Amino acid sequence: MANEARSALNKFVAALERHFEAASSGRGNEDPAVLATYEHLKAAFLDYEEALSDEYEEILPMELVEEDEDWS
Repeated sequence: MANEARSALNKFVAALERHFEAASSGRGNEDPAVLATYEHLKAAFLDYEEALSDEYEEILPMELVEEDEDWS
């Protein structure tokens, strides 16, 4: 399990980079590439959160927003 959190962090950062590239491409948030990177980012976040908790008993100061929450 050692370094599992570091590996998960690296994957999370890479997912952030890929999401940024897709989102900044100007194709809009309905673009399949943006949606795919969003899902990958979400999974990477959850993996990092779990690894951090398992390895160091730490939590992140943020959480995912439920999809049915109203942003208005």
